[in-house]
Amino acid sequence: MKKLLLLLVAFTSSVVFSQTIAIQSFATGFSGAVEITHAGDSRLFVVQQGGLIRVLNSNGTVNATPFLNLSSIIASGGERGLLGLAFHPNYASNGYFFVNYTNTSGNTVIARYSVSSTNPDVANTTGLIVMTIPQPYSNHNGGSIKFGPDGYLYIGMGDGGSAGDPENRAQNINENLGKMLRIDVNTTIAPYYASPTGNPYVGIAGNDEIWAIGVRNPWKFSFNRLNGDLWMGDVGQNNIEEINKVTNPLTAGLNFGWKCYEGNVTYNTSGCAPIGTMTMPVAQYTHSGGNCSITGGYVYTGTLYPNFLNKYFFADYCVNRIGFVDTTTNAIAYTPNFSGSNNFTSFGEDMNGELYVTNSSVIYKIVDTSTASTTSFENGSLALYPNPTKNDFTIKNTSRKEITKVELFDVSGKLLLSKVASQNDMQTIDISSLSNGIYIVNISTVDGNSFSSKLVKE
Repeated sequence: MKKLLLLLVAFTSSVVFSQTIAIQSFATGFSGAVEITHAGDSRLFVVQQGGLIRVLNSNGTVNATPFLNLSSIIASGGERGLLGLAFHPNYASNGYFFVNYTNTSGNTVIARYSVSSTNPDVANTTGLIVMTIPQPYSNHNGGSIKFGPDGYLYIGMGDGGSAGDPENRAQNINENLGKMLRIDVNTTIAPYYASPTGNPYVGIAGNDEIWAIGVRNPWKFSFNRLNGDLWMGDVGQNNIEEINKVTNPLTAGLNFGWKCYEGNVTYNTSGCAPIGTMTMPVAQYTHSGGNCSITGGYVYTGTLYPNFLNKYFFADYCVNRIGFVDTTTNAIAYTPNFSGSNNFTSFGEDMNGELYVTNSSVIYKIVDTSTASTTSFENGSLALYPNPTKNDFTIKNTSRKEITKVELFDVSGKLLLSKVASQNDMQTIDISSLSNGIYIVNISTVDGNSFSSKLVKE
């Protein structure tokens, strides 16, 4: 066994591999799927626009009995319906979850429900209305609701609809439309929410629930589960779809620019504040090539596909492919178009950070089909043990392919160490100085291939 030369890395580097992003059918039989989320366990919950929340098990089966059926109290169709679902951070103990739906009067409702005390796959059918927001038009209802790293509920509200924000609602601080709202739902006193003191207009002119202004229709937003950063896809008007990012700790009082700007391009600046006061998107794309409406997604934080680290995944409703933003450069790239026809409506993330996408009826898992995935170790020629480990791990190589380099990354994609080797069949690597957690080991061989595996240090 040859001793390896340890190269200490004094700078931050990202995992860079050639990659093949693909989608694999995971579950079928849905109708109008518009949201995928989890409750802190292995199940996924799929929201159908018509009013059902369905339980999708980790083996791809779907429970026959819906988790919740709200079809009798909602108006569905177009951009209305049951649109959002968020489980309380303390769901395991309090059983609370929140939904965003359009009621029969056409208004947005945020309501709280609870899981059955006897069956974790079924919810109680009586809910508590937390907030009702009047909608002047039938489109631009937003729909996403998510709990942020601060424990508050964030609500994406479209500008009220029509086209071009005719009543200038997005820039009006006395309107909840065209905003990102933030509320504290940990209260039992009517109206069953409070506005955090950090919201920008608490105690002064402007609506207390507002966290940020100037959005057109933030159909999908998400929080990076590892660092709390907010990523938002905001649907454009005529030509530009935009992706916004707010780094954690989350700054309140931002103005994302609409309708003064569509993306970073002037739309209607009459009466607008200076552009220097606004937060421009970190990435954007035009409607050329058939694009029409962004479906925001997630930054990949899983462990199965190291190639996906440092990438924000999104799609466009009108083009059958997946896009991603490099989170270090903010550059956009795309997969080739997939076969068949997909109008991707939502992304989802499971408890481990693995990603899913739906075209309304089929839930797909997003996978990496290149050689640099964790399944590479299943070929029997490479073994990594012990795993989990406490202080070190050993790589055994029974193939005829000489290992040239071993790299260790954390789950954010930062390169922690790199070892160069030659003429070896077994090697032990000391990681006693690293904190407990999940890491990715990448092994390069002399023929140019790469193999990766998850490693747990405990």
